[in-house]
Amino acid sequence: MKAVSPSLADLSIKTSSPTDTEQLGEQLGRLFRPGDRIYLTGSLGAGKTCLVRGAARGWGAVERPTSPTFTLINEYHRPDGARLYHADCYRLSGTADAISTGLEDALNSDGIMVIEWADRVKELLPADALWIAIEDQGDTRRAFQISATGQRASEILSNLPRWH
Repeated sequence: MKAVSPSLADLSIKTSSPTDTEQLGEQLGRLFRPGDRIYLTGSLGAGKTCLVRGAARGWGAVERPTSPTFTLINEYHRPDGARLYHADCYRLSGTADAISTGLEDALNSDGIMVIEWADRVKELLPADALWIAIEDQGDTRRAFQISATGQRASEILSNLPRWH
């Protein structure tokens, strides 16, 4: 993994394999606290679920995450009872559609919320969050543009290890 931008408000990271992407997620997951919100954007196959697998492992999830494309929201647990919600909004047509799915309930909980295709339901989302835009750069290479939009998200971003 290679950090491209040293700014705390915005960070660019490149990975060269799914293993690198999961490792990035694992380091991110180690920083999660109750109520954290992580919003992911990127094309189909960009690596969103791969990143979430690593994040859940770093956070300490008992279960191995799978894509919630058809179930919308998967819930993962730690032995201490903490929860991580993993939502996939790809199939939603917008905010009204999301309201009928229970996404708002998960967003209003103290669990950690990671949302794939977050841009599709942007109007519902709490502002203090880490936005991660993933770009497929061919083969197994990915570029991650990570931005913080609030105090807690800035804290996560500032504590995310920098790669050389």
